[in-house]
Amino acid sequence: MEFKTQLTNELRDVAANLADVARAAGLDFFPTIFELIDYQQLNEIAAYGGFPTRYPHWRFGMEYDRLSKSYTYGLSTIYEMVINTNPCYAYLLRANSLAFQKTVMAHVYAHCDFFKNNYWFHKTNRKMLDQMANHASYIRSLIDDVGHDEVESFIDLCLSIENLIDIHAPFRATVKKPDLDAEPSRPKPVSKIKAKSYMDRYVNPKEFLDAQARKQVEASEKQRSFPENPERDVLKFLIDNAPMERWQKRVLEIIREESYYFAPQGQTKIMNEGWATYWHSEMMTKLAPLTESEIIDYCEQYAGIVASQPGQLNPYKLGVELLRHVERRWDKGRFGKDYMDCDDPRKRASWDTKAMLGRAKLFEIRKIHNDITFIDEFLDEDFCHETKMFIYEYDRRSGQHVISGRDFADIKRRLLQQLTNFGQPVILVKDANFKNRGELLLLHQHEGMDLKHDFALETLRNIFKIWRRPVHIETIVEESNRRVTFDGTNHQVEKF
Repeated sequence: MEFKTQLTNELRDVAANLADVARAAGLDFFPTIFELIDYQQLNEIAAYGGFPTRYPHWRFGMEYDRLSKSYTYGLSTIYEMVINTNPCYAYLLRANSLAFQKTVMAHVYAHCDFFKNNYWFHKTNRKMLDQMANHASYIRSLIDDVGHDEVESFIDLCLSIENLIDIHAPFRATVKKPDLDAEPSRPKPVSKIKAKSYMDRYVNPKEFLDAQARKQVEASEKQRSFPENPERDVLKFLIDNAPMERWQKRVLEIIREESYYFAPQGQTKIMNEGWATYWHSEMMTKLAPLTESEIIDYCEQYAGIVASQPGQLNPYKLGVELLRHVERRWDKGRFGKDYMDCDDPRKRASWDTKAMLGRAKLFEIRKIHNDITFIDEFLDEDFCHETKMFIYEYDRRSGQHVISGRDFADIKRRLLQQLTNFGQPVILVKDANFKNRGELLLLHQHEGMDLKHDFALETLRNIFKIWRRPVHIETIVEESNRRVTFDGTNHQVEKF
């Protein structure tokens, strides 16, 4: 994909000025390269997940078609896109007004600051732009060697299970340190035939004892589960153990690597967009204010960004409002034991110690939190009431979403549940030698998130094509344990 992307002199000056303003405010970001493109080019890049080059696959064409139709019919428009790399690449829509371009640039600099400094991004590959191009080159050469249909069909299988990774794996130590204080394990005594002491060496000769020891070792190996503990990174387990050809393992490795690259963006969607919205608002209204003729355009754009509909979560709105709530609290000293122990509503409402620690607290949050920890720690009952957060349910009679609950604890629980593992069920490898027949047993870690039956059946079918043996998954259906099996031909469901 090649196109002319240079900024005009005016936009180049605006970008340099906003970068200086952002740094003066405390933002710290990688060098940022802006490219100016039209909506068709932006839709192409968006269809590729923000990268100008990806491996060939039909799903990218489908996504481009969806984005193009959405733009044509006025349903949605992508105004900017930024990539987590070093340097950061950001794309601006050529049709934007100057006021809009200023806002987008300020928004981008905040995103880049978040990418560089947030803990959940520090394990990502900052050279992923080159890596994506390498992946594309490998897949294209593979298509020439193996055949388009075979490669595309296998990519379809891999993409259907691309979310079966352990999003916390990059932050765990890979090598376990030995426990020096632990007592060494003692081997179990070898089974011997009972005999009197003077007959023992004749009844239990050395050859017999050695044979018994080997049998004990073999029995112990059979009893040991494989893997020893359930593994959440299903893709890694398949790469290491499934009977695949070398090129198939490499393709699955590519899908897994790209899944881990995109995972932090899903883990921090609310924080990242809230942080960028907070800073573009600060810069446009206080630090690098717009001209009088640009104010109306900016207000209209901002209103669109934070608009929300019943039953839908707007990450921009929730993120920026919660950040501002935290800033007000820490500016007024509404934290610590004294404040938390205060039961007087009037005293709490007027509490103000002039601490002015709000901005420092925001930078601390930006550094260490993801969406779940951010909401769990800072979304309180006061914020819930201030922003009028409710539980919505779809009413079939009216065809609309209606308020069904106002309880704070229930609202917070549902929100956290919606964000855990991106709202998807947690699947683990439990036993790769199930029933001692080389069959694969998966475990659905049920935490209030049910399996979608049709999705589960299709996933088992696809994993079977990789594992080449029957695949099972244990789950809970209507408070009862169920095991779903696919043997290569039929699906079966049984209680256990």
